[in-house]
Amino acid sequence: MTASDILPAQEYLIHFAQIHECFRQPEINALAKRHSLPLVWKSYSNASPFAIITLPSDTDARTIISDSILAKAIYRLLAHSSDYDSLHALLRSRPELIPETIRKATFKFTIESYLHKRSKSSQRSVINGFAHLPLTGTVTLDKPEVKFTVFEEFPGSPGIYRQDGPTNPISVGLGVFLSHGSRSTIDTYDLKKRLYIGTTSMDAELSLVTCNLAMAGPGKILYDPFSGTGSFLVTASHFGAMTLGSDIDGRQIRGKKPGKNVIGNFKQYGITSRYLDGFTADLTNTPLRSTRFLDGIVSDPPYGVREGLKVLGHKDPAKNGSGEPVVVDGVVKFKEPDYIPPKRPYSFNAMLDDICRFAAAHLVDAGRLCFWVPATNEDGIEMQLPKHPALELIAVCPQQFNNWSRWLLVYERIPGELDSMQVPEKQAVPQRATASELNNFRKKYFEGFNQKPTSPSTE
Repeated sequence: MTASDILPAQEYLIHFAQIHECFRQPEINALAKRHSLPLVWKSYSNASPFAIITLPSDTDARTIISDSILAKAIYRLLAHSSDYDSLHALLRSRPELIPETIRKATFKFTIESYLHKRSKSSQRSVINGFAHLPLTGTVTLDKPEVKFTVFEEFPGSPGIYRQDGPTNPISVGLGVFLSHGSRSTIDTYDLKKRLYIGTTSMDAELSLVTCNLAMAGPGKILYDPFSGTGSFLVTASHFGAMTLGSDIDGRQIRGKKPGKNVIGNFKQYGITSRYLDGFTADLTNTPLRSTRFLDGIVSDPPYGVREGLKVLGHKDPAKNGSGEPVVVDGVVKFKEPDYIPPKRPYSFNAMLDDICRFAAAHLVDAGRLCFWVPATNEDGIEMQLPKHPALELIAVCPQQFNNWSRWLLVYERIPGELDSMQVPEKQAVPQRATASELNNFRKKYFEGFNQKPTSPSTE
């Protein structure tokens, strides 16, 4: 017997990890859309680890939570209120909340408290308060058929738990455990355990969350145009997607030692069959034809801090597009195995526009573009988010640091072709401008941030 066998579907409580709060609701929304489930939010707050949703069935609840990185678990919510007296009164007045099949099952009780620590004796007192429930099954601490969980939230500051503070919670609830989330996956893909990483490899947790927001899954094709050591490719493949990536520096893909390269990471996790390929390219010089075949694009583009942003091409505009290969001692250089193609300066804003253009030209209808951008404000002026008429901004998820932040931007491809859309002209990039002139974030990074970043602007 399982909880899904004995409980009618109605409300469910998600217990979130109290981290990356701005990412939690968009991740669950993306998982619901990926599985075509009609999720409705009844209550949610970034300040609370508890959220209430509705779904058609317990099976659907398990499906949504199974791939969630930021959710600890999901529960079938039996009842909730603002205090214990009203909660017990509700349970007494509505015995149908505890179905007959639940009453006969073996069970145990646990307590999940937020911003308050209860002693063992205090926990027993709370649990004994539910003695009025019409339960005829026996208490079984080892593998019970039903795991009742009492939820309580106390007033206070996030992250500060008090044992001698207020004793009256601001909300309480009773639920039945259904399933854990997928937070253990973070440890599986921990960068400390990975064979091949670089200085800019995205940490496992946010890499997994990014791929969830891109709705990575079986039958999908995801691409990273700035793949580096393949962090997003690995985590997207974890969810069942087929992946391919490119980078302006092919050495990042090939690695320096046998086995320590991008494909070596796929072999480490046993997902080599989901890696399509990696190749040297950039968004302005891509071998991919303009066909809408990608289900998702995930990326953490270079911020141009350690060195200025660059794309393939000559610094001298006269040499770009000349079609004349470089020949040394009678050997065509680009055919040499150690050949490194020339690069020219690139504007940060032009890069953002090019990412959106590329996504509009290659994403299928409702395909998603998820990429990270750095942000800082000067004199209170907010950075303008990139726009494209074929892309709808779905979510903006900020991650705050001491003096700056980075935002995960999530776009969705609007159904339809570009022919009927008014597409802005491509920006002209100065050929001989300095790296700082082409990248305001880089300029502010080295000058020093004068103001903490605020919310981005979509105007």
